[in-house]
Amino acid sequence: MKEHFAAIIEAVGEDLERPGLQDTPERAAKAFQYLTRGYHQTLDEVINDALFPSDSSEMILVQDIELYSMCEHHLLPFIGRAHVAYIPTGKVLGLSKVARIVDMYARRLQIQEQLTMQVAQTVEEVTGASGVGVVIEAKHMCMMMRGVEKQNSVMKTSAMLGSFRDNQATRYEFLSLVSGTNR
Repeated sequence: MKEHFAAIIEAVGEDLERPGLQDTPERAAKAFQYLTRGYHQTLDEVINDALFPSDSSEMILVQDIELYSMCEHHLLPFIGRAHVAYIPTGKVLGLSKVARIVDMYARRLQIQEQLTMQVAQTVEEVTGASGVGVVIEAKHMCMMMRGVEKQNSVMKTSAMLGSFRDNQATRYEFLSLVSGTNR
């Protein structure tokens, strides 16, 4: 990867012997590996047996989970937050594991629409929840730094599974809790 970054830097017309750039290909390769570390994680490692029995059947919401991802179309970041809710059916997920699931998928070359669905489907699969709702809001550097250059645009995506899709009251409760956050 280091050699490829060196080629890119030279292709834009820069001199790799310039003091500020001498170690940049190596630093860029390390940074890119970190930004895409989700490819090297498994769901089992992320969950780490943090699934616990529970009698709760009420909505569990973890909101404002910050996320950092890379647009698969331009390799530019998108930055935002996820709101994840589920209705347990005998098992609850350790609180930090919800954020770790978001991170595992966000730290891949990604589109927001797919990320939203991956998080929802994974929480449903892991917990056996009767319903899962996920909303992600993000600012995309590919839209802010290039193209239309719209600085204040925010993309919002949602995925509703099970009772969040089938039951209007459940969906409304989730969306009202998420929209009621201090912004």
